[in-house]
This record gives sequence, C-alpha cells and structure tokens, in this order.
Amino acid sequence: MAYDVSRIRALFPALETGWAQFDGPGGTQTPRAVGEAIAATLTGPLSNRGTTSPSEQRAEDAVAGFRLAMADLLDAHPRGIVHGRSATQLVYDFSRHLSRDWGPGDEVIVTRLDHDSNVRPWVQAAERTGATVRWADFDPATAELPVAAIADLLSERTRVVAVTAASNLLGTMPDVAAIAEAAHAVGALVFVDGVHFTAHELPALGALGADLFTCSPYKFLGPHCGVLAGDPALLETIRPDKLAPSTNVVPERFEFGTLPYELLAGVTAAVDVLAGLDTAPDQGVASGSRRDRLDASYRALHAHESALLAELEAALADLPRVTVHSRATRRTPTLLLTFEGREAASVTAALASRRILAPSDNFYALEASRRLGLGEAGGLRVGLAPYTDADDIQRLIDGLKEAIA
Repeated sequence: MAYDVSRIRALFPALETGWAQFDGPGGTQTPRAVGEAIAATLTGPLSNRGTTSPSEQRAEDAVAGFRLAMADLLDAHPRGIVHGRSATQLVYDFSRHLSRDWGPGDEVIVTRLDHDSNVRPWVQAAERTGATVRWADFDPATAELPVAAIADLLSERTRVVAVTAASNLLGTMPDVAAIAEAAHAVGALVFVDGVHFTAHELPALGALGADLFTCSPYKFLGPHCGVLAGDPALLETIRPDKLAPSTNVVPERFEFGTLPYELLAGVTAAVDVLAGLDTAPDQGVASGSRRDRLDASYRALHAHESALLAELEAALADLPRVTVHSRATRRTPTLLLTFEGREAASVTAALASRRILAPSDNFYALEASRRLGLGEAGGLRVGLAPYTDADDIQRLIDGLKEAIA
C-alpha cells in the first residue's frame, strides 16, 4: 500500500489557506473534483429525468451513478440506496415509517453513546405511539458500549435497535455485528448510524448486520446530503406517506420531490476520490472493481491515520492537565479532550489564533456528553482526515502546549 499525503492534500483547494483542519468529524474539506462534478452537472444540459433529450439523460445518469457509487462504498444493492437531505432527515423519515405499526407494549432500544439524530427521532416516535424506550448505557471510564448493554435489554417486543457504528464524539466503535445478531434473534430491526464510521472504515452492510444504515457524504469528502441503505426487499415492506402521482418504486418511493442531480454527481465523484487514495506508485495503481479499489484505499488510509494518531496520543500523554476521554479499544482517529482549569472553548480559540481548527462542543452527542459528566459543553474534539499530515499534528501539539501553559 502507498499513501502519498502530499498528493492527496493537493486535491483540496481549501488547504491552500494554511489552516490545519481537525474538524473532519463535523465535515471534511472538499476535493476539487467533487466541486467540478457538481458544477458540470448543474451548468450542463439538465432537466427532470427522462431519456428523450441530453438534459434528461444527464439527470438519469446522475441518479444511476450515485446509486452505483454508494452501493460500492457500502457493499449494498443500488436499489437499496435512498437519498435524503441529511442523515437526520432520513432517521426522522424512517422512524415515522417504521413506527406506524407500534403501540403500547412495543419497545425500541437507543444508546447514550449515539448522536442525537439516532436517539431523539426514535424517542419521539415511541412517545407518539405509546411504545417503551429502553436505554443502553456505555461505560464513561472506558468509553466502551458492551454488547451486553444492548443484549440484556432485548425482548420479543423489541421492534428496533438504534446504534452507532462509531461515536462522533469519542470515536468508539461498538461490536455492531454481535449486537445485530442478538437483535435479529428476537426479530428486531437494526438501524445503524454510520455517519462517522464511513469516514474511516469501509462499511459492509451484510458483515455489520445492519438492516438500515445511514451516512453523510460530506463527512467523507462529498457534498451536504444524506444516504440510507437497506435491503431492497426490506424497503419494499415499508410504506411511506407520499404524493398520489409519485412513484411507488423502491427506492424512489422514499425520495420526496425532485432530486438534486448536481449533489448526486458530487457524491459519485467523492466515492471515486476515496477509491483513489491508494495510488501505490511503486506497485502500480490499485486495480479491480471500485469496491476493490475502495478496500485498498481504506486500508492505506487506516494505516496513515493510525500512525498519526499514535504520534498525537503519545504527545498528549506528556501534557499536564489534559484528559483524553476517547479510550475504547476499537475507535476512529477521533479524540475528545478536556483541560483542568480551562474551558475547552478557550483552548479552541487559542488554537484558532494559530490557524488550527479544533472545535469544542457536545457535537449533538448530547447524551454521551452528559454521561461523561461534561454537561452540554462537551469538550474539544480532534478528528483526523485523509489530508491530515505530520505537520498538522506537530502544529496541534505545539498549539496545545502554548494554550494550556
């Protein structure tokens, strides 16, 4: 594997500002190729979908390309790829769709590790229908969410288990496959928030055991939108409210209104950039299907990010009055920090004065922040991305030393 971070950084015009960007968990910077794909689709001949003109065919091609690209990325079927304005919107939509048949006695399981977008929609759906919410807790000392924390709550009345594949606050990656196996044994559906996970680990819906899986392309180099993936056979059983003239075909039955063809083209371009991260110049460019190339790229990305994370963690261990809350054994290269005697927001401001972006907040992981004893303030989050390099890490370390001195 080869990972030429200098080449990769050159793909991102935003990095020319000289800022060190550690806000990837909130949204990565965008490669030039993605912006060009969006502009070319939007400014070229473009109409509503059809086949009688070049403008109609361009729209058709954008939709088909998007579904194929996301199917390759998620190891899913193209007919199971649903576009949405955001992952949050998609969870709200599907919580309403799935809860139509719930009633008193039914149960839904949510976790305190999750982003609120995979908590509140289910809690509110349960409140509307009289179903019971059961909360799975994580260990704040280790940041781990044990399988038993969910498995012990399951019953024959469990309808949905909503769980994250990776915490956007702490990086923790629970054993989703084992959780799904236990949930499926009682007939429950497993709804997986893969928003943070997909930026660092190559998903495979079958291996994860996810019945429904959401992600956000802007977290992995793409434009602002959301994607839901599921087995087309399962989607066929879900009946959303929709306009009378709109199609009942899956997955289009879940996509309300005209699709943003330019954003779909941007998502496809982002997946192609991801598939080209591993150029292996001394061994030849990675070959095979796009899924094969994605697998090679993600393995190279993982090695690159792991090396940088190890360097950063070693430096943080030597800094006084710094607490690292990200402690799980399996986790993404994402760290949550707090500082003795200093508000995290003030450290963020000090870093920003040095053109280093590392925001402070609870980042919508409200239950997790509260469980850690950090209230709604949260902490300072450091997230690595494909374009993070050793110079960024050293700048961050030096900036933190000065900020907390």
